Amino acid sequence: MYFTVAKQRRVVFAGTLRPWVSGKDVVLALLARCGAQQSGGMSVEFVDRDRQLPMSYRNTIANMMAEGEALNGIFAPDDTTYAWYREKGMTDLPYPRFAAGEDARFELDETLDLSEVVPLIAKPFSPANAVPAAEVARERIVFDKAFIGSCTNGGYGDLLEAALVLRAARTKGAQRASKEFVVFPGSGGVKRDIERSDPRLGGESIADVFRAAGAEIRESWCGPCFGQGPDALAKGETAITSFNRNWANRMGVGGLGYLASPAVVASSALLGYMGPPDELGIEWRAERFV
Repeated sequence: MYFTVAKQRRVVFAGTLRPWVSGKDVVLALLARCGAQQSGGMSVEFVDRDRQLPMSYRNTIANMMAEGEALNGIFAPDDTTYAWYREKGMTDLPYPRFAAGEDARFELDETLDLSEVVPLIAKPFSPANAVPAAEVARERIVFDKAFIGSCTNGGYGDLLEAALVLRAARTKGAQRASKEFVVFPGSGGVKRDIERSDPRLGGESIADVFRAAGAEIRESWCGPCFGQGPDALAKGETAITSFNRNWANRMGVGGLGYLASPAVVASSALLGYMGPPDELGIEWRAERFV
């Protein structure tokens, strides 16, 4: 099998993450900046210069290089990577550390300033069609369904991010989702884990918080992402979702998909229109939401 080695591209993440910004916002910002050309089959290496991005954010960014038309996306393993494995009890790993050498050359070598990234919502029909969620909120765009999960944002950390928003919103009187609200854990293991109590939720489990807000928790699968199964969009229906693709007819023939982070999908589910957690009047505190 003959294979042409891909051209190399590097993206260095610098600056400081702003409130409510997650890995989904970072990758949507990157896709929006790249425009129609995207990565054109390149191999994209990401560098978390100041180690601000947890593994859930890195997974989202690397995963969505498929939407950036790249061959792959990768973060070289670092202390954040190995700390993640240790938390899961895996310390005797057969994988060596590796990183690009000092003399490595890249076809494209650029920096994305994280301090410029805000919560985003990607409108139809492209993940690159991303605009600030605050601007979308002013449009009062309503929807039929809110989905959280998928390979892109279905990890424990992703679902915790959404649950923290839902729980904080209770103090502001926002108790229940106004539209259909469905959660798709990224794996069977994640589905089991979210049933356990979490100290960051005052002893509640993520699943308890979702159910209290009126959400249904499905099995781990990605049917709605490609317009299959009972949650696929019907003609004329609209969804705000943490899935990875919103191309024409992708989530169901004639349906409209808007992409956002789990936090923004959670706040939108409570608001009844698309908008960031700020719209709920929740005060950002790093120790509470990071």
